[in-house]
Amino acid sequence: MDPMTQQPFTRRGAIDLSGLSRQASPPPGAGAGPVTPNGGSAGGGAPGLGAYAVEVTAQTLQDVAEASMTAPVLLVVYAGSRSPESATYAQDVAALVEQYEGRFLAGLVDLDTSPEVGQALQIQQVPVLLVLLDGRPVTQPIPGVVPSDELQTLLQQLGQQLTAQGVTGRHQPQSHAGPAAEGDEEPAGDPRYAAAEDALARDDIDTAVAEYQKLVDANPADHGAAAGLAMAKVIQRAYAADPAAAHAAADAAPADVEAQTLAADVDLVDGRVEEAFGRLIELVRVTADKERDKAREHLIGLFAAVGNDDPRVLAARRNLASALF
Repeated sequence: MDPMTQQPFTRRGAIDLSGLSRQASPPPGAGAGPVTPNGGSAGGGAPGLGAYAVEVTAQTLQDVAEASMTAPVLLVVYAGSRSPESATYAQDVAALVEQYEGRFLAGLVDLDTSPEVGQALQIQQVPVLLVLLDGRPVTQPIPGVVPSDELQTLLQQLGQQLTAQGVTGRHQPQSHAGPAAEGDEEPAGDPRYAAAEDALARDDIDTAVAEYQKLVDANPADHGAAAGLAMAKVIQRAYAADPAAAHAAADAAPADVEAQTLAADVDLVDGRVEEAFGRLIELVRVTADKERDKAREHLIGLFAAVGNDDPRVLAARRNLASALF
């Protein structure tokens, strides 16, 4: 079987989570919390998942859908007690995803404990695999246990298709580490980044970009280098622009992707983070097709530059999801 031939890559509708949120809203004050490998939200769940796998519950399905704005999510629906084979398959998918170092995230849904998620996804059997991107399924559901070699082929083909479409984002490793104990020393700076950081300190932006690029080329999973490169490129673009002219051009052409993205870069470098994000979210709302994809990709690059855990980024991701759907 050729999974990608049988399951064509298409842009389908977003998942409708409105009913799910009413069925399974957390108790007052609980909050879903960050997605982590120990059970979908911090503080519970089954251990043993890797850095790029999460358990998905009714409370965290929206978080996982939002995570697919950055890179694809492989959603595996299984039933642990009723079908041990499906549970093993879910773990196998999670293990395979680890090899791709953030290119994919595995989201594991156990219908025994989260039946409402199965209802929201309209699941008829287990196991079943769905690929999410931009908060929506982009393949037909893939039922049954896919042999590991065929699953690997599917991921390779999907990765190639996404790269060809300019979708190159990566998920951050999932972490459930608690806050540092009081009195812990600040960790020393990573010497790998010293050359780039020194270049930034002396405003040699071109050298900083080149140094970060070397690190990313050597290890695409180096998220610190990727974030540094993203920010250095924003600074590089903004420094080459006249701020007043950039804003004037953007004001004159609200739907012009080149004008708006440059103005957003200038905003970000000037510290107007929310304004930069808001400008591009509005651009996503008023554009379509390739232009909309360019705006979204640029915004995701700004997210990486600021840091995916930054509260402003988390809020902007929610606003982006609203603009897209």
